[in-house]
Formats: sequence, structure tokens, C-alpha cells
Amino acid sequence: MKRLKLAVIALFALVTVSNVNAQDENNPWAVGFGLNNVDFYNTDNFTDQVKDLLGNTDWNVLPSISRISAEKYLDKGFSLQVAGSLNKIQTLDVENDSDFLYWALDAIVKYDLNNLVGDTAWFDPYVYLGGGYTSVDDMGEGMLNVGVGFNTWFNDNLGLNFQTGTKKGFSDKVRSHYQTTLGLVIKFGGKDTDGDGVYDKDDACPEVAGLKEFNGCPDADGDGIKDSDDACPNVAGLAAMNGCPDADGDGVADKDDMCPNEKGTKANNGCPDSDGDGVINKNDKCPNKVGPVANGGCPWPDTDGDGVLDKDDKCPNEAGVASNNGCPAQVITKEAESSLKEYAKAILFNVGKTSFKAGVTSKLNEMVKVMNNNPNATFVIEGHTDSSGSASLNLRISEKRAIAVRDYLVKQGVDTTRLEAIGYGEGEPVASNKTRAGRAQNRRVVVKVTNKK
Repeated sequence: MKRLKLAVIALFALVTVSNVNAQDENNPWAVGFGLNNVDFYNTDNFTDQVKDLLGNTDWNVLPSISRISAEKYLDKGFSLQVAGSLNKIQTLDVENDSDFLYWALDAIVKYDLNNLVGDTAWFDPYVYLGGGYTSVDDMGEGMLNVGVGFNTWFNDNLGLNFQTGTKKGFSDKVRSHYQTTLGLVIKFGGKDTDGDGVYDKDDACPEVAGLKEFNGCPDADGDGIKDSDDACPNVAGLAAMNGCPDADGDGVADKDDMCPNEKGTKANNGCPDSDGDGVINKNDKCPNKVGPVANGGCPWPDTDGDGVLDKDDKCPNEAGVASNNGCPAQVITKEAESSLKEYAKAILFNVGKTSFKAGVTSKLNEMVKVMNNNPNATFVIEGHTDSSGSASLNLRISEKRAIAVRDYLVKQGVDTTRLEAIGYGEGEPVASNKTRAGRAQNRRVVVKVTNKK
């Protein structure tokens, strides 16, 4: 008896230092085995019963494994347990006044009290209610079981169980009694595919080992941002940069920074522009003078001396008039201009390329004829795309396609000084990009006359 009392005291001490991991849907099965003590009522007075139970003068303990159990977690803190117990009754009313066999088969429903008070992180108490069949000295009957208990866990699967309750019959064949159990409990059935300590049910990345604070997802670079949200998962970075580093501290992540070691602006992809002309320093031939991109960041001269600066002069090598953007006054017929528009509609490219589709060159040849018949007219070739893909990629494709048209026309004899190729990317749609038909209209080449009156 003293050994059982010491075990109970040790169990309560263990509760104060153990981590709890209650049986739940992650580990739905549990088995247990240990000792059981039976203490028959000697009085109907509850206070006297408690005094008698604590006085332990009539405890009956079989010094071996005398109770086994199996249980299944159901839902919302409820579990179903079945158990079998065996005992030898030597004390019924006074010590050593009996010598007969006791056995019982019970089924109870347990309710985890942590579902009411919240997870204590160290203690897993429960109450139970059920019934079973109990036999004492070849006399048996069905009995109602009610009581309390708790588990405390050594790790995720192994723990100690303490349970005590009362059994009361209905036909007085077996005297009402307390049954107290102490033993080991093992839970199992949880699945953790990646072995990261987060069960698959709660693991947002069940196939890849990760961290509990990220619901089982990894943080490869250890910057506190899980890989799925980290734009630079293998390089430690800043939360403000979506997990990417910013070496020069200009607010542009290194992966997007064209000048990662030189502080710049977001508008210039992390590069500086000292004169603020929109041409970054490393590409600016006049970094301290305002100038356009087309002239390498330097101011335009007035090459033809017509009073219109080259930056505004559509004919910089030919004197013209300001009213016609620096070009000589020219006239092109509406019919010729209309023909150019129709030919331009037929300029189609192979998917994702700058090569023409079959039959396009014949339309371009017709366009050459119109341009040669209007030798003083100048033209701009505009490339446009739909919004599929990134804006920067669309801009490059549109520029390359406009240049491809210009280069073909030059090869067929149109003076290169009369042609300008510009890519506008997805910036000037003529239809909705939400429909296939609209996107098809937005993927286009437009040819415009730039020096008509």
C-alpha cells in the first residue's frame, strides 16, 4: 500500500514539470496498462467514504499489471475507452477478512476538460461516465461508472495516467466501490510524413520538413519569413522586402535592383539619376545635364538649324517648319494613309517571337510601295501587346517587333531616317484584356504618318 501511495505522490509531482499533449485527432488511439485498486463502501455517508478511501485500510491491490485499456478519440474532446481489470480482494470491511477474485469489463466516455478551460500546456484532466460488468466472488452485475482522471505526458506518445471513480450497481449483487488506477498510457495513430513534429492534419507543407510556428512550412534562410512567402527563400532578407536583402538600403530589393551597391530610386529600379532626366547615371552620357533617353541623357542639338531642336524635330537632318514638327510641309493622301493602316493590321508574328507569320511580307511589300510613293513622308511604327505576362517583358517584345517591321522596310529600300520604331508594351490597349478577342486586338502594329499637315 505504501508503494501505491508513493506512486500517487510522485505522479502529482510529475504533473508540475511535464508538458501535456492531449489525445486528439492527431493521435486518435491509445492503450494503457497498470495497477488498479478496489475499495468497497463501508458506509453510505459520503464524508465517511472519503475518509475511508484516504485511510486506505481496505485497499485491494494486485502487485502486477492488473488493468489494460484501449481507447479511440471521437471528436471535440470526447473519447471512448474500453478496459479490463483483475484484482484479488483480501479486505472487504477489515484487513484480510476476504479472499476472492474480482474482475470487470468497462466502457466509458471521457471528456477532456481542457476543451473548457483551454490547453494548460502541462495538465490534461478529464471526467468520465459509462458502465460495465463487474464480478466479485462469482457474483456479477452491470454497474454505472463515473469519475475523474488525468494524463501527464513524457513526450508526444508516452505518459502516465491516473484515474479514480466510483461504481454503483443496480441489483446489490456487487457492493458499490471505488476503483483507482495508475499506469502508463501510449497514444499513437498520428501521421507526420515529413517528420517535423507537425502532424499532417495541421501541416501546411506535409511533404517538406518545417517549423511549428509556420504550421510545418520551412524557412530555409532563417530570416523569419516562411519560404512560401519569401521572395528570396535561400537568402536572408527583410520582411519589408518580402524576405529579400537590400544591400544599399534604397528600398529596392537586391534581386530587383539594377544597381544593388549604389543607392537609387524605385522609379529607376534602384539606380541613381543625378540630373533627374529619367536616364540612370550608368547609361547617361551627360549625367549632370538634363537630356532625353533617345539622346543618351544629353540635350538635343538643332542639327538642321531650322529652329526646332532635335528632341522635337521629326526631321533633324532636314530643315523644316515648327508647325510640322521640324519637317518640311508634306501631304499624304487619305487613301495612302488608310492603306497603311490596313496593311499594318495584317502584320502578325509567331507566338512569343519577332519573326513574321506566313503571308505577312507580302503586306509589308505593299506598305513599301505606299511609302516610296510618298518619299517626303515620315512614319512611326508602334508595337503594342496585351497584358499577358509582365509589363517589362511586354515592353521588350513590343519594341523588338516594331524594330523588326522597321528593319524589313529598310531592307526593301525605305530610308531609315524616315522610320521610327517605338514599343508601347501593354500601355495603350484598344480593347479589354479580359477577353480573348480583346487581347487579340491589343496585340498589334500601328503605322502612323508623323509629318503630315
